[in-house]
Amino acid sequence: MDRLALILVIVGAINWGLIGLFQFDLVASLFGGQASMLSRIIYSLVGIAGLYCITLLFRERTTTNTKE
Repeated sequence: MDRLALILVIVGAINWGLIGLFQFDLVASLFGGQASMLSRIIYSLVGIAGLYCITLLFRERTTTNTKE
C-alpha cells in the first residue's frame, strides 16, 4: 500500500511540476480534460494517496541488521 501511494504521489508531483513550468496538465491531456470523470478519479486518487503518505511521517522506522 505504501508503494502504491508513493507512486500516485509521484505522479501528482510530476503533473504539478509540468503545470507550474509549462502550463501543461498531463493527466487532463491523457484522460480527456480536467472535467472528465477519469481525470477526476485520478486527481482524487492522487489526493487520497497524499493524505495517506502523511502517515509515513509518523511511523517508526525499523532497521534490520543482516550479519552473515
